[in-house]
Amino acid sequence: MSQNGQPDVTDFPFPGTPGGPPGIEVTDLPGLGERIRRLGVAAGAPVRPGFHLVLTVHEGNLPCAVDLTTCTVEPGHWLWVRPGQVFRLRAEGAPADGHDGSRPATGTVVLFEASVLDPGTVTEARLDRRAWRLPLEPAPQVRAPVEQTLNLLESEYHRLRDLPLEAHVEVVRHLLAVLVLRLSHLPGGQRRSTAGDETFRRFRAAVERDYARAHQVEDYAARLGYSVRSLTRASNAAVGRGAKAVIDDRLVLEAERLLLHTDLTVGAVAERLGFTSTTVFTRFFRHRAGETPTGFRNRAQARAPE
Repeated sequence: MSQNGQPDVTDFPFPGTPGGPPGIEVTDLPGLGERIRRLGVAAGAPVRPGFHLVLTVHEGNLPCAVDLTTCTVEPGHWLWVRPGQVFRLRAEGAPADGHDGSRPATGTVVLFEASVLDPGTVTEARLDRRAWRLPLEPAPQVRAPVEQTLNLLESEYHRLRDLPLEAHVEVVRHLLAVLVLRLSHLPGGQRRSTAGDETFRRFRAAVERDYARAHQVEDYAARLGYSVRSLTRASNAAVGRGAKAVIDDRLVLEAERLLLHTDLTVGAVAERLGFTSTTVFTRFFRHRAGETPTGFRNRAQARAPE
């Protein structure tokens, strides 16, 4: 627990079960809570997975938070947390084991590393992009195929002795690929492909890697071999926002994470994000977020779940 009264964010590396398919785990909600507790924190504490976490609820409701977005996963809905996002089972949703006397939510959780999927699947599913809506709500006509794929994946994952290990791993990997492709093409899962997708993919990856060191579109254009106009056009086509806005959005997101989940001073946050001074950072944050960093911290802590 940090000095400001908010839980610290704990890195959540891929757990890995000895003897299971490498880079993939299929469990349930209590299993997810147990894996979080192994990190030395409570099941409802904020964690930052270093892998993809996909969950769906079968019965009950599961309140969650992803970064600063709170949502409730209802039966038939899906939540997809990307690597690096801050994930939390909100306090009123944490007792998935029913220890509070209420009927526990039930569901399936799939943990996986992108490296287990073939490059074609990674590109087509656009694993580097976040879902546009939280949670994803499949329409009735597409809900059944997604759930059937999950059922097959879950069944095969636990049938370790039915096939030689290498064949078992390949079956699980292929079923996982089908699942992520179906999920990524649900309404809200991604936007349509455009001619500039490869340009934007490279730009987005560079921003994720260097946002704390490079704040200008010109920096990325020089490194990637594109013109500023090309990056701006590709960003507008992919997400409806210019290239500078993509960089600024990433800076604001990380600033909000640090302000809410750490005791760093505003000056220390500014330094970590590569700003030349606290004044420059405060001016930037107020322009982009509509309030000062201190104002955001006070407001976010006041409404954060216990």
